[in-house]
Amino acid sequence: MTTIPLDGAALRRAFGQFPSGVVAICADTGTERIGMAASTFVPVSLEPALVAFCVQNTSTTWPRLAALPRLGISVLSSEHDTAARVLAAKNGDRFAGIDTETRDGGALFIAGCGICLDVTVDQEVEAGDHRIVVMRVNEVHSATIETDSAVEPIVFHRSAFRRLAAS
Repeated sequence: MTTIPLDGAALRRAFGQFPSGVVAICADTGTERIGMAASTFVPVSLEPALVAFCVQNTSTTWPRLAALPRLGISVLSSEHDTAARVLAAKNGDRFAGIDTETRDGGALFIAGCGICLDVTVDQEVEAGDHRIVVMRVNEVHSATIETDSAVEPIVFHRSAFRRLAAS
């Protein structure tokens, strides 16, 4: 084994060895839709129901989302590779070509996802150049939990969106 330097580029490559799912975090203010993609999503607690993700301190989208009472988290599927790229973009219409559904309270979901969560920000924890955002789950909306159908996830691995290989 070789020891690698602790610089940003080397760490990004090292962290990229760990595949992760991708979620969209979105809201509808009534006058605009706001959204972003995140590959650092993690379930935290069953009681109370909590989830979390990490966001860069330099994000200009997150402060706008954090100020809203309800957010929608959509677990993106393998069919959402274009949506993941558009939502991750720094500029432009992040909802171009993406079908959405807005719930009461402003939580915005991406159509075609197997699982969507209506959440409220519970707390934010400073963590270096990021913040860990813990969110309370208000509602779970599922297209697949109660059925035998499966929606395959999209995965972020080595700085690229990928599909899981069929077994």
